[in-house]
Amino acid sequence: MLNVLTRPLAWVIAGFLAVVIVALAWFTLQVDPIFSSPGRQEIIIVQPGASISTIASELRTKGVIASPFAFRLDSLIFGTPLVHPGEYQLRQRSSFAQVRAVLTAPGIPIINVTAGLTLREVENLVAQDVGTSYANRFAKAANAAITTTPYVSSGSLEGLIGPGSYLVTSQVTASDLVREMVNAFTKEATSAGLSPGTTINGLSAYQLVIAASIVEKEGYYPKNMPKVARVIFNRLARGGTLQMDSTVLYYYGQDGGVVTAKMLKTQTPYNTYLSPGLTPTPICTVSPSAIEAVLHAPPGAWLYFVLIDNQGNMHFSTTFQEQLKWERKVAAQGLG
Repeated sequence: MLNVLTRPLAWVIAGFLAVVIVALAWFTLQVDPIFSSPGRQEIIIVQPGASISTIASELRTKGVIASPFAFRLDSLIFGTPLVHPGEYQLRQRSSFAQVRAVLTAPGIPIINVTAGLTLREVENLVAQDVGTSYANRFAKAANAAITTTPYVSSGSLEGLIGPGSYLVTSQVTASDLVREMVNAFTKEATSAGLSPGTTINGLSAYQLVIAASIVEKEGYYPKNMPKVARVIFNRLARGGTLQMDSTVLYYYGQDGGVVTAKMLKTQTPYNTYLSPGLTPTPICTVSPSAIEAVLHAPPGAWLYFVLIDNQGNMHFSTTFQEQLKWERKVAAQGLG
């Protein structure tokens, strides 16, 4: 009688063990595909902040591993590898140990340039991701490369390098990187509708890039940029000062923050409260949205604007009295 009762339990245990054995065999083959020869070499690019799930999916897409789930499980058991952003070369059908070894070694650096960065900030990124010595050569090349851009500049590549991701392999010299960034801007500008011969409201193409850089900093979001561009054009047409905080802060190497009374009273080429017209150079890298904003600024008589909420919305005014009213309203909400 006892044997009859215990037989179903034995079957359950045997079935469970069979499932465990099959699962372990499957997992082992995922970890180390010993019956498959390595395939062709693939390029895996890991972006800054990429999660282990994102990396696993990319590895599966390229055929480096067969199961993202098994790779995540392996990471859970043995610890998530510390993967640095960069470019990696891995063969298809690699073992997890091989993948882990490659991904935890420093990859080929990627320089991620976003709109709104200054040339100095880009140089700092290069120093951080590639090294100080390379960054020094990059800075020197940037200063020497002003004639390589089709846009006539005033001696600086500020604003004339394109946002994007740049791989710095061992074959890429600092001069190559500068040239690639300048070419990226030229392509971006062309796609947005700007060419070296473009003129609007008497402004040259280079001056339009300067205006676009101010729009980039002052507009915050693409939805605001066209009207901000119109404000700049309207103020220029009146022959007055632009009175933009971002230009004042640029001179002091600051991105955002409070403009002090001392800053406002100090005469600099970038103090648009004292100096009429545009700044001598752009003040940052520009996005396609900022370029398009200056090329297609909507008609309007706006002269002022203020950020009115945490969603990035702005109010545009035609009179100083209206602007003051909105500034008081914003201050009352604790947003000023």
